Amino acid sequence: MIKNILFDLDDTLLDFHRAEKIALTKTLLHLGLEPKEKILTRYSELNLAQWRLLEQEKITREAVKVRRFQLLFSEIGTDCSADYATKYYEHHLAMGHYFVDGAEELLRFLSGRYRLYLVSNGTTAVQRSRIESAGITKYLSDIFLSQQIGFEKPNVGFFNYCFSRIPKFKKNETVIVGDSLTSDIKGGKNVGITTVWFNPNGLGNFYNIIPDYEILNLLALIPLLKAM
Repeated sequence: MIKNILFDLDDTLLDFHRAEKIALTKTLLHLGLEPKEKILTRYSELNLAQWRLLEQEKITREAVKVRRFQLLFSEIGTDCSADYATKYYEHHLAMGHYFVDGAEELLRFLSGRYRLYLVSNGTTAVQRSRIESAGITKYLSDIFLSQQIGFEKPNVGFFNYCFSRIPKFKKNETVIVGDSLTSDIKGGKNVGITTVWFNPNGLGNFYNIIPDYEILNLLALIPLLKAM
């Protein structure tokens, strides 16, 4: 029987891509750059690539935040400051929230039936602000942010820290739900807990990382948990 559910935040409970696009658009306009769709898309690609490098412990978190803008500005041929862009962007990224479809309803239903935990690699200040804005702390037993812990998902150290904070923790009573195969699902597999890949866009799995379960919408988690 499942008792503990570890939820990723970005693009699992809160719509990060929407928040990213809005914050980036404001940043580019502030810098005097036209926020063309191809530039927004390219930033998202560069950003994701840097976070993958962080997951592999190849670069630091601070490098991620600045390097994505350095690479973007180099490609589009502007001498705008990547450091300044990072600060302006993160300020706006931290403002407000946008729920993934079904997320708030899911949390409301599961709260009280299971112990819910948040596990995120996002920057602490940004995530704390978005979590507070969304008003979801009332559903959560605890919040685990990698920047505070000192390890990133999928590192075993991140999960071991989380497990040490969960009362009467048992691996066979725990499941992780997230949209990232390389972070959430790989991390869950590394430590031997049940994994649920949230894949709303029906993306192909191009990694040698096989989740225990896959769902296309969040509310599908409810009957799945009952069957575990």
